[in-house]
Amino acid sequence: MGVTIKDVANLANVAPSTVSRVIADSSRISEKTKQRVRSAMKELGYHPNIIARSLANQTTEAVGLVMPSSADKVFQNPFFPEVLRGISTGAHENKRAIYMSTGETEEEIFAEVVQMVQGRRVDGLILLYSKVDDQVLSYLQEQSVPFVVIGKPFKHSESITFVDNDNFKAGKEATEYLIESGHERIAFIGGSLELVVTIDRLTGYDKAIQKANIPYRDEYVIHEEFLQKGGKEAVCELLSLKERPTALVVADDLMALGVLNTLDEMGISVPEDISIVSFNNVLIAEMARPALTSIDINIFELGYQAVRCLIKQIETPYAVAEQVRVPHKMIKRQSCKTIQMTKR
Repeated sequence: MGVTIKDVANLANVAPSTVSRVIADSSRISEKTKQRVRSAMKELGYHPNIIARSLANQTTEAVGLVMPSSADKVFQNPFFPEVLRGISTGAHENKRAIYMSTGETEEEIFAEVVQMVQGRRVDGLILLYSKVDDQVLSYLQEQSVPFVVIGKPFKHSESITFVDNDNFKAGKEATEYLIESGHERIAFIGGSLELVVTIDRLTGYDKAIQKANIPYRDEYVIHEEFLQKGGKEAVCELLSLKERPTALVVADDLMALGVLNTLDEMGISVPEDISIVSFNNVLIAEMARPALTSIDINIFELGYQAVRCLIKQIETPYAVAEQVRVPHKMIKRQSCKTIQMTKR
């Protein structure tokens, strides 16, 4: 027969109800008693029955993660393993399990979210993206389910809890850095315009170009998937132009790696012939040749803060929506070069 709560209570010389309260981390139990009970649990090899606890407390002790697309595409981009590292750290600290969507299409992902909610498989959800029009977010609002968005919601952001960077400011700073380095023919390579992060970074780019009195060129703005292939396709299009850009703002390091590889294949040197600033500052930015100047958005902290906000929502259902801004900073490396500035 397995070890029971009564066995732990006898060894720790407390009542079985006290052991239950220690397992639930009740504030009514002193730290000294908690330590004694936990030592007894460890000595006896006792592990709480999480399923039984969940039924008793009417909670699942789990949080759901909603991915932006199929797992095979998502995990090609180093952003997601790093944000998941932050989420899993926060979940572990709060003794929560993680339940992840695995659908390949938007319809399958939505169906999984409905199953999570209707089947009471999770206590709340984290959306790892923010889209312009998202049926998942609308559904969660209708169901009054605790949820947090990583990324600024496109609409009604004041009433939704989210964790994000100031992507407008980051896009503006990346572009201004290239302008200050003498560049005027600056192109922007971004992800889908369905993603709010793309819109915000593009708007920052637009603002910097406008402020510097540089003519805006539609042909200098390209949108592809946040994948290496997307970067390759975008830069091929830009290099086919009669007047090529001398600098690129690339909205993702993985896309920038695709850009670098393509330029190398074409015999175009970075930064001698073209300068690049990218975003996220994942490991490939530092390992690329040349190493990429990149905006560090503190991905781990985005995930960690998302869990903190979600736990707060779960435990305080009527709490005011929280908007958390995680700071960013530019990490300057070898992918940019100062050129002769012309008079405008």
